[in-house]
Amino acid sequence: MNKVILMGRLARDPDVRTTQSGKSVARMTIAVDRRMSRNAADSGQATADFLNLVAWERLAEFAGNYLHKGSKILVEGRLQSRSYEAQDGSKRYVTEVNVSDIEFCESKSHTEGGDFDAPAPMDGPAPAASPVGGFGGPVKDDDIPF
Repeated sequence: MNKVILMGRLARDPDVRTTQSGKSVARMTIAVDRRMSRNAADSGQATADFLNLVAWERLAEFAGNYLHKGSKILVEGRLQSRSYEAQDGSKRYVTEVNVSDIEFCESKSHTEGGDFDAPAPMDGPAPAASPVGGFGGPVKDDDIPF
């Protein structure tokens, strides 16, 4: 099985183009944080992998219309390797994720101001408690046994 699921932020705006046959294709790069070891956490050095994404047709148009540099997204797809001949005649190899699904990982208000780590401002009273895992009713303090 060849399935890839990644969560990260776009390192640049999607580059959307149209092929000679009329299909839309979007190329993007996603920065995916690595889990930090204790030594790296102590030194404050976070590392990330920058992975190439390719989306086709409707997903490409969606990416071009709604995604931008810094957008936190979840992508699902398959890993794909290909080769091509460069202008200088050398053979180049590329590994990329062929995207089959894209989901937003934060609300629009998170990204509008460009401050991606700040929580969204709340207008009015705090929202009511949400159901746990989508089942049952709201959780109340009286329901918690401790």
